[in-house]
Amino acid sequence: MSKAMKIAIVDDEKDMRQSISQWLALSGFDTETYASAEDALKALNADFQGIVVSDIKMPGMDGMQFLKKIKGVDSGLPVIMITGHGDVPMAVEAMRVGAFDFLEKPFNPDRMTELAKRATTARRLTLDNRALRKELSDGSALMKKLIGQSPAMERLKEDILDLGQADGHVLVEGETGTGKTLAAHALHAVGARASKKFVLVSCSAYDEETLGRRLFGPANEDEPIPAMEEARGGTLVLEDIEALSDKLQAKLLTAINDQGTPAETRIVAICNLQDEGKTCESVLRPDLFYRLAALRITVPPLRQRGEDILTLFTRLGEQYADEYGCDAPEVSAQEAAQLLQAPWPGNVRQLINVAERAVLQNRRGTGSIASLLMADTEEAKPAMTTEGKPLKEFVEAFERMLIDNTMRRHKGSIVNVMDELQLPRRTLNEKMAKYGLQRSDYL
Repeated sequence: MSKAMKIAIVDDEKDMRQSISQWLALSGFDTETYASAEDALKALNADFQGIVVSDIKMPGMDGMQFLKKIKGVDSGLPVIMITGHGDVPMAVEAMRVGAFDFLEKPFNPDRMTELAKRATTARRLTLDNRALRKELSDGSALMKKLIGQSPAMERLKEDILDLGQADGHVLVEGETGTGKTLAAHALHAVGARASKKFVLVSCSAYDEETLGRRLFGPANEDEPIPAMEEARGGTLVLEDIEALSDKLQAKLLTAINDQGTPAETRIVAICNLQDEGKTCESVLRPDLFYRLAALRITVPPLRQRGEDILTLFTRLGEQYADEYGCDAPEVSAQEAAQLLQAPWPGNVRQLINVAERAVLQNRRGTGSIASLLMADTEEAKPAMTTEGKPLKEFVEAFERMLIDNTMRRHKGSIVNVMDELQLPRRTLNEKMAKYGLQRSDYL
C-alpha cells in the first residue's frame, strides 16, 4: 500500500497553523506544523512524502524566499501559498516561481481540501515515477527483483552480471511469462550503459509500416523519434523479435552493420515463440540471427526453479495481502507440494495470478490454493509436465518456506520463532544456515 502523504503547514501565526492543520486532519491528511520557514526546511528533502502549505508573509524568511529554497531542494515538491487580501500580484509571482497554487485569505476550507488532494496526487505520481526510473537504472535493485536461489536462477544472475559488462548484442530466450523483459532491464542496469537511454519496442504491437517508422523513421509529426535514434549510445530492447517481417529484418541488419564495432547502440532481442518446433533461429534470417545472438541468455521456466516457487508465492501473497488489507493465505504442507509439482505453463505470470486469487479467496474465507491449481492445471497444455522430485526436496522446500514465513511475521525475533516452531536455538540456527536465511534480512 502506498505511504500516506504528509502536509507540512508553515505559518508564523499559531491560530492559523492550528486551524489549517485541524481542517486538513479532519479531511484525512497527516499534518505537521512549523512556526517558521527555517524550521520547515530542516524537515524537507527530495524524498519528502508529501506537500507544503505556506503563508507568504512571515518574519525572517518570507514565503517567496521559502518557495525558492524548496525549489532548490526539489523542484517537484508542490507548494500551496496562502496570501492576504490584496496580495494577488505576489501570488501570481509565486506561481511564476513554481508554486502549485495559491489561496487568498479568508479562504474556503473545501477549496483548501480540494487543492491538497490535487497536490498530494501530483506528489505521489512524481515520487512513483522517480522510484520507477531509479529501479530501472539501479542494477542492484533490479537484481533483487530476480527472486530465487535455485541453481537455475543463480546461473541466470551470473549470466546477466557477466554479459551486462560486454558490448555485444544479446538474444534473450525463454517461455512466456518467465521474466525475459525484466532480464533485459537488468542487463542494461548492471552494465556500462546504465546511465544511457533504455528504449523498449514490442515488434508484435505494430503493423509492418508503423513498426518500420517506429524503429527507423521517418516518424510522423505525432510519433516519437525513431527508436534506433532514441536509443543511441544506450540499449534498444526488441520484444517479440520473431514478429519482424523479412523486409524489416533486412533493415535491422543494415542498421546493425552501419554501427560498426563496438556497437553504438546495444540491441537486446527477446524471442517469445509459442509454436512448438519453431525456434528464433528458424524464423530469423541467418545473418541477422547470428548478429543478435552473439551473446545469449535463457530465462528458466518456473517448473525448473524448485523451492523458488514457494519463495515467490510467499512474497507475492504478502504483497497482495498488504494491497487488499487482509491476511496472506497460509500454505499447508500438501499445498506446498502441489505448488512445487504444478506444471506452470504460464510461469511467473501465472504464479502472480494464482497468488492474487489466493489472497482474494482468503479474504472471503472460501476456496483453497489446491482448487486454484486444479483449475489452472485443467487449462494447461498436455505437453507441459513437471519432472518428479524426491520427497526430501519437498520436505526441505516446505521447511525453508515455513522458517522464512515465521521469521518475516516476527520481524527476525529468534525467540518468537523458536517458540512458534518449537525448535531449540541450535537447530534453528543450523536450518537457517542450511537454507541461506539470515536474521538481518528480516529486521
